[in-house]
Amino acid sequence: MCSHQPLCPSADRPDSDSARIVAFHPEQGWNLLCNGAIVFDDTGEILPDGTVVAPRRGTAGQPAGELATAA
Repeated sequence: MCSHQPLCPSADRPDSDSARIVAFHPEQGWNLLCNGAIVFDDTGEILPDGTVVAPRRGTAGQPAGELATAA
């Protein structure tokens, strides 16, 4: 699907979110990436094979993607 040089990472790679945006829909809260993934403003995704990736949410004062630990 990708014709960029270098090629965009495929949707099954950890760095897949760095693929180029080919359809930009900020009014609807999603973008289509060159690798076929649909990414949403809340960080959720739908991969080309139909797999749904849940949003990566953080807690207050903590960046998204990091797990909270009990003190």
